[in-house]
Amino acid sequence: MASAAEQLASNLNFGAFAKADELKKRIWFTLGALIIYRLGTYIPLPGMNPDAVADLFKQTQSGVLGLFNMFSGGAVGRLAIFALAIMPYISASIIIQLLSSVVPTFEQLKKEGEQGRKVLNQYTRYLTLFLALFQAYGIGVGLQGSGNLVLEPGPFFLLSTTITLVGGTMFLLWLGEQITSRGIGNGTSMIIFAGIIAEFPAQLAQTLELGRQGAISTGLLLLILVMAICVIAFCVFMERAQRRLLINYPKRQVGNRMYEGQTSFLPLKLNTAGVIPPIFASSLLLLPTTIASFSQASGGTGFLSTMATYLAHGRPLFMILYAALIIFFCFFYTAIVFNPVETADNLKKHGGFMPGIRPGERTAEHIDRVLTRITVLGAGYLTIVCLIPEFMITYAQIPIILLGGTSLLIVVTTTMDTVAQVHGHLLAHQYEGLVKKAKLRGAKR
Repeated sequence: MASAAEQLASNLNFGAFAKADELKKRIWFTLGALIIYRLGTYIPLPGMNPDAVADLFKQTQSGVLGLFNMFSGGAVGRLAIFALAIMPYISASIIIQLLSSVVPTFEQLKKEGEQGRKVLNQYTRYLTLFLALFQAYGIGVGLQGSGNLVLEPGPFFLLSTTITLVGGTMFLLWLGEQITSRGIGNGTSMIIFAGIIAEFPAQLAQTLELGRQGAISTGLLLLILVMAICVIAFCVFMERAQRRLLINYPKRQVGNRMYEGQTSFLPLKLNTAGVIPPIFASSLLLLPTTIASFSQASGGTGFLSTMATYLAHGRPLFMILYAALIIFFCFFYTAIVFNPVETADNLKKHGGFMPGIRPGERTAEHIDRVLTRITVLGAGYLTIVCLIPEFMITYAQIPIILLGGTSLLIVVTTTMDTVAQVHGHLLAHQYEGLVKKAKLRGAKR
């Protein structure tokens, strides 16, 4: 028999959505915040030559700048005030997360619950500001040394560029927090999501134009459409996949009352590392290409140019290293974000145990063994999804990068989280309606 929650979930409809005023306010607030973000990606930095910027980006978009441009929704290619986007915040969050697993002070803060989390968030903001200052100043120096990009180079340009880029990043950080608290979905993920989706129509139009010109056959376009649907369905299935470990709780006596034993599950996600491994792998591989592109633009050649040639998109060496780095970071990041020993200790404290396994060290070993096995599957899934667009771009000459890879993973996971939140708000609204009806009926009696 279905539970009350499952029955409510099956009865959700647009009528319930129309009556959920709080949910509609949250959705409108989120849309308004994302519109503000998109407008900011078209406001250029002061003192720039737009034509020279466009020419330079065409030469360097195959490197790490292309990756950053995807996350910023095209702001890097236009050198807008949101060119840094929230990449410094992502880097700071990853660094703080690594430190919380290595440094005892940060590890203790992590264990302190809500209060410790607030302190870690504050540290993350300070580190974000520092990284943004460093990156913004570096971008200003790089722009001044890149020929005719800057109309009036000098100290004032460096100062104005640094302040503008840092201000843009901190504003987006504040906007993301507002979306999280007053809107729908995770604010940081929604901003990245909006940037990726905004670039999709242009890529789709480019692909259709190639089909109109005869560069791509109609059969290939239909194959791409079917493949895109299949890849999205595969990503949704794998992101929802879990390995559940059975946990039993023994009978317990509280006062004169005896409570029956309970059964629960410890869910282990198939893709525990999330979208971090592809981002790390892409950044490391595209860095030599970016440096080589800038050196070629300045008239330099050498070892970096040769390395960039071998590490170009579609080359066998790039494919092999990309897959190897994704697999490595899957295991590395999973080991950081999930601690089997801590989980086993928490189970032991609360009286929980796995059938046939001794609590404590044996339980930790079992969890670690299971986690290692499912991480193999998760790493394989990420590798397949990330290599598909590389093959499509290289061998089929398809410019759409949303078919797979990092962008697709971000879009799928963000959409799933947002839909889950909307679903939760609708359920809460229906529960409130049921409670009000029950109270009214009780008053009549």
